[in-house]
Amino acid sequence: MQVITKHKVLQRVNALFLYIYKLTTVFLLVERYGLTSQLRRAVLSVPTNIAEGSKRVSNQDYARFLNMAEASLAETEYLLPVSRDLEYATPAAVNACFSDVAELASMLHGLRKKVEAK
Repeated sequence: MQVITKHKVLQRVNALFLYIYKLTTVFLLVERYGLTSQLRRAVLSVPTNIAEGSKRVSNQDYARFLNMAEASLAETEYLLPVSRDLEYATPAAVNACFSDVAELASMLHGLRKKVEAK
């Protein structure tokens, strides 16, 4: 079984963030403050919550921030097909994210459970 660490999760989510950030550069200009901003903020919230939570004093606080990261990842997962359905992103570009999102969701859940058990 793979040991899930904060650093492994951060590496993976950073790659997803960079991919989505680049993906959204081709969205319509009118979406700059709409879907583009929302999707970028959602995916960026994942690593920032992990980083902030890891510096909290208690494991309970850290686990709470990991749960917020999970929620932000779920928001990202919802917004990706929206961008596809609005034809701002190609189906192939969006589908490329889904396996990463699913794996990251599993990794975050495992990390949160590990932190909660301490």
